[in-house]
Amino acid sequence: MGDHAMEEFRLTVLLVDAFTRTPGRGNRAGVVLDAAGLSAAAMQAVAALVNVSETAFILPAPAQAGYAVHVRYFTPRAEVPVCGHATVGAHYARARALGISDTTVSALTGAGVLPVDIRGSGSGMKIVMTQGRVVFSPPCIPAVRQAVLNALGLDEDDLLSGLPVQEVSTGHSKIMVPLRRTALLDALKPDMTALTECSRVTGCNGFFVFGFNGGDDEALINGRMFAPAIGIDEDPVTGNANGPCGAYLSHYGRLPAQAAFTFCGRQGVAMGKEGMVEVTVHRDEDGPCRVQVGGHAAEAGRMEVALHVEDDGRITARSV
Repeated sequence: MGDHAMEEFRLTVLLVDAFTRTPGRGNRAGVVLDAAGLSAAAMQAVAALVNVSETAFILPAPAQAGYAVHVRYFTPRAEVPVCGHATVGAHYARARALGISDTTVSALTGAGVLPVDIRGSGSGMKIVMTQGRVVFSPPCIPAVRQAVLNALGLDEDDLLSGLPVQEVSTGHSKIMVPLRRTALLDALKPDMTALTECSRVTGCNGFFVFGFNGGDDEALINGRMFAPAIGIDEDPVTGNANGPCGAYLSHYGRLPAQAAFTFCGRQGVAMGKEGMVEVTVHRDEDGPCRVQVGGHAAEAGRMEVALHVEDDGRITARSV
């Protein structure tokens, strides 16, 4: 188990609900504040036990590394490069534990070294992460577009005209599926097996289905995100979906073409986990170039976990 030579090792996993101020809402992340010495297998075992969409493991930075911390992210099934809600949860928990506020933390992730702003202090703290490079894949070819719609139980007429079904990334890509009416969102009943096959074909594990709200709504869009290929049938509130969605909307002229534009995205309503993501899209002369996502968080408890090395070398985790 990395540097831990003992057969059993105990650790604490903090549970933090991100993109909300209310425990039990938003998107829950597991957070291990000191993961020094844990192997990838140990982290995976912990994430499988915690069984939330992502668990973040904070590792100390080597001397002169050029960043403050190293954060690794695991779903119950696999390591992923970066995760918006687990970044908010991890840096909220770390800042509260260390008593830090109003600062910027540089964090090494699978999407590179990213700055994370800690704004304010205490329970009212907001965490803002600068996401990775904005990358647009070509719009889905007709056969893939149709397969995605079939898997989601949608028809071509359900889509918002003028916008493609397209993969966009700011570090962890999602396929954007724009709906003509937000009323279609709550009725979605995706075929998870078919969506998993779409992920195999496209190489993208997440599908963000969204629609525009009316002008008097504090949220510009409502969305849902499905990622069954990595063990997340539906994610309550997703920074790495709302962020690239902001770049996508800016690219296609659905946001004001100004140097920086901020809007809110609501997600999780159908799951009873409503949360709000603040998205800021920065543009240069070529279009959207940088995306930030931010939100609040709430402490939601903790788990004590024992890791055990089995005779065959497998690492298992159990609650204690």
